[in-house]
Amino acid sequence: MAMAIDQTQGGLTYGTFGLGIHGNGPGSVTQQVHDGDTVNVRAIGNFSVRFLGIDTPEVSFTLPGSTQFRSINDERWEVFLTDPFAAALPPLNLDAALKGNLLSRLGSGAATNHADHAAAAHRALEQEIQNDIVARGLTKEDVQFFAAFTREIVDRYGRLLGWLNISDQSATRPQDYNTRMLKMGFATPYFIWPNVDPWRSQGSLLQAVKPPTPFRQEANAAGKLRDARTAVAQARTSRIGIFAASAPLRIHAFELRFLAQRRAPDRWVINLGSNDSTLLKPQNYHTVVNVEDRLFIPEDHLALFEQAGWHKQP
Repeated sequence: MAMAIDQTQGGLTYGTFGLGIHGNGPGSVTQQVHDGDTVNVRAIGNFSVRFLGIDTPEVSFTLPGSTQFRSINDERWEVFLTDPFAAALPPLNLDAALKGNLLSRLGSGAATNHADHAAAAHRALEQEIQNDIVARGLTKEDVQFFAAFTREIVDRYGRLLGWLNISDQSATRPQDYNTRMLKMGFATPYFIWPNVDPWRSQGSLLQAVKPPTPFRQEANAAGKLRDARTAVAQARTSRIGIFAASAPLRIHAFELRFLAQRRAPDRWVINLGSNDSTLLKPQNYHTVVNVEDRLFIPEDHLALFEQAGWHKQP
């Protein structure tokens, strides 16, 4: 079935809807037109929920110059990730330091490594969902999920952005799938301000931006962000998942994406493991060694941070 929200090749995000449900079926126009600027509708097609706060290796993606998704197991990915800066490829202007960092982790076998970790994460999420269904005696017809959203509900690809969990109101409700994937070591943390706690729950963006000292105090206070960072550090210490001693993940999913799309990173970075007031340049994210210490700041919000006393890296 087609997606209820999707994107054209030209970049337009669009939705397909019908008249909303009234009783056992679609209501009439009179029933569903609420007022002069609101209509109740139902989605025609599926929704995709992109988990916030994490990023897992890509099962498939588009190679440079193509709009077709291809499995990372495709031999063309092995060629590309062996040398993503080959002269025949479209240009990608990266700083020498970032390019060198990437080349130290790429090369022969990088695609196979990525595909193996992608498959492991895929299987782990499937198993978590299946376990939840079996434990509750549910069928595929009556299973329900609970999704929590934040300020940005839909991304540029038409995917809903949120935290997903099995619908369960009991005291023994499990943690959301986002958190479980981090704890098991199958996901890289991908903290993008303001879509993570403690900032997603604050009243406005102006309230969520603070001078460096109180901002860091909030980041390090007890809560979901600190718990997530601790879980990643523990996974690395235990050498599990993407940190496996035998074959750790060589290139992160967001790196594969910007290499394939031939666009340089554009989110600034705060190092949550330091105490300074620096906003690191987008291409310097790799200088923050521990991935759980990287807080990405969209360029659209940069001025708010500067007004609050943060300083862009020269």
